Formats: sequence, C-alpha cells, structure tokens
Amino acid sequence: MLNTSSLIAFAATTDGQRARTFYEDVLGLKFVFEDEFAVVLEAHGTELRIQKVRSMAPQPYTLIGWSVSSVGEVVAALRSRGVKFERYPFLEQDAIGVWTAPSGAKVAWFKDPDGNLLSLTEPPRS
Repeated sequence: MLNTSSLIAFAATTDGQRARTFYEDVLGLKFVFEDEFAVVLEAHGTELRIQKVRSMAPQPYTLIGWSVSSVGEVVAALRSRGVKFERYPFLEQDAIGVWTAPSGAKVAWFKDPDGNLLSLTEPPRS
C-alpha cells in the first residue's frame, strides 16, 4: 500500500533557526519552507520535517542516516564545517571515527545541535 508513496522523515528541535542553519548550511540540505510548526527541508527527494517543540529528550539511537559513496570524504567535508563525530568505546573506530561493520559497511555518527543522533553509511563493496 505505502510502497508507492513518498517517505517523510521527522526530527525535532527546540530552536528552529539553529536547526535550519545546521541542516541547510552545514549539511547542505535544500530549504523548502518554515512555519510556526516546522522547518521543512529536502534531501535527495525525501522531505525532512524538523518539528518545533518546547522541549525534547534526544534518543540514544540513530534518528536519521544517509547512504554515501565515500564515508571518509563526507566525514572530512563535515569536519571542515565544524561537525564533531561520535566515538563509542564498545566499537573499533578508525582515526576519523568510522566503524567497519561485520558486513563491510562503514559507519560514522554525529549529532545535530539538539542532540539528535545522525549517521553516514558507506555500503559494503560487492
């Protein structure tokens, strides 16, 4: 039923302007519109609605992730824009914070200004 419908991704923020700046200027997403309820951006055909809320508690798991062709290149580009990548003591991550999963996928995590956990994944090579 829904396999032919477009997916909309959601996140939350307590500061719409700060979220817009991060997702638009730092991550490079296309701004669509903003109203009193949300900041709406577009990421390669997917709508991302960042809901404006009074308070929130970021979750400890990944909220949004991107599949990228080269995680190392994207990590370097985002670091140059001030993004700090997460380190986890229970994972073996390389010098730039990338973990190689048993499947061969390479994954790196970072947070938005509200503490939402975001990820980059380079799929395993065939």
